[in-house]
Amino acid sequence: MNTKNLVALSLLVGMGAVLHAVVPGFFLGMKPDMMLTMMFLGIILFPDRKSVLLLGLVTGLISGLTTTFPGGLLPNIIDKPVTAFTFFALFLALNKFRKSIVSAAVLTAVGTIVSGVVFLTSAFLIVGLPGPFAALFAAVVLPAAAVNTVAMVILYPVAQSIANRTKLTQQPISQ
Repeated sequence: MNTKNLVALSLLVGMGAVLHAVVPGFFLGMKPDMMLTMMFLGIILFPDRKSVLLLGLVTGLISGLTTTFPGGLLPNIIDKPVTAFTFFALFLALNKFRKSIVSAAVLTAVGTIVSGVVFLTSAFLIVGLPGPFAALFAAVVLPAAAVNTVAMVILYPVAQSIANRTKLTQQPISQ
């Protein structure tokens, strides 16, 4: 992993952290996780295991530190690496459609739902939930999937354009 990639990944994580911190909680202290969009974008731009691991761990830690969910640090630290590698596996599976904005949007929706399920399950097991699982899923995870998908549809073409202009090195895909 070279310095250019690390800087690009840290910028994405930083932007995600700002978005995560400013988006207000709207249902029992939970809020849509906008850091996921940036994590997914980083995985799409730098699809290698080291980057995915780094993104998952750092995103989980920062997301956990800025969460409004009571006791949400550990569930975030569990959720983000699991989600990052699930997204990465799905991304590799869609090899033929990898550069498509539609596949980026679908993967973002699926990744957000996976993240929500892992987060809610781990929170339930570790600290308990402030409401029923199904209600939290419907009130927070599904709207977050929609918001993150729209954000990816807007951000993906911009990020691709910037990556192409600045000649960010696209590492070979490691499976």
